[in-house]
Amino acid sequence: MDAEQRAMHEANRLSWNEATKAHNSHKGDQAAFFRAGNSKLYPEERELLGDLRGKRVVHLQCNSGQDTLGLVQLGGDVTGVDISDEAIDFARRLSADSGVPARFVRSDVYDWLEQASAAGERFDVVFSSYGALIWLSDIKAWARGVAGVLAPGGRYVTVEFHPVLSMLEEGWKLTYDYFGTGTAWKWDEGVSDYVARSGEGLALMTYEEGITGFKNPNPCYEFPWPVSEIITALLDAGLVLETFCEYPYANGFRPFPDMRDLPGRRTMPPESMPNMPLMYAISARKP
Repeated sequence: MDAEQRAMHEANRLSWNEATKAHNSHKGDQAAFFRAGNSKLYPEERELLGDLRGKRVVHLQCNSGQDTLGLVQLGGDVTGVDISDEAIDFARRLSADSGVPARFVRSDVYDWLEQASAAGERFDVVFSSYGALIWLSDIKAWARGVAGVLAPGGRYVTVEFHPVLSMLEEGWKLTYDYFGTGTAWKWDEGVSDYVARSGEGLALMTYEEGITGFKNPNPCYEFPWPVSEIITALLDAGLVLETFCEYPYANGFRPFPDMRDLPGRRTMPPESMPNMPLMYAISARKP
């Protein structure tokens, strides 16, 4: 990682620290949600992950750990990794207060992958999901890192928002290039309070007003990758593609206010618009 990449990652850390406070302010008593046996994982990732009993799992870019605890509920021995201090502190408290045990590490994902591989740590499953890959400044180095910490026969699994969404702005206006190939996009407004915009879709139980009028003082940098670049990076790293799916809906997230609601906390474009891919899923195995 060069100095420019590290500087952008550091800006993202600061931006996520602020946004995470706002996000969790809307989600109520999350520990009670997990103590009651509830899970935040959606059917798409549960189906791909399968039974995790007896398996070592690492959740990369785990944010505040809600999905990480869902992996524990599937039986995994789970470690969550995230760059945000605020997110990891919250995740540790949530794990302790809910009684769902997971380990959490505060680290840049590239640093962690390099250090874990060098230390001989190996995992049966590497997982990431929902808004993770757009923060990766070097998709090929990331894929090599994933392959480096997978045990033979281990799997990488993701369910992600489709980069087609990143081409659009309010009013479904086609604005941005699809083939960004990792070129950094700087957003002076930083990571937004997308939980407030999504409302009930991203609240674990009942949406709470929490922090209002959130303005992030720290800019952020995104790195849009077309799906072909992501899959090719995984293949070049020596993994074997098992699953690639696309979905015409988004789980939980409401990117635009006129999205229509579907059962299961899903959203789709209004009926006046044609369907488009809003999510995709990948699973790939290390031989």
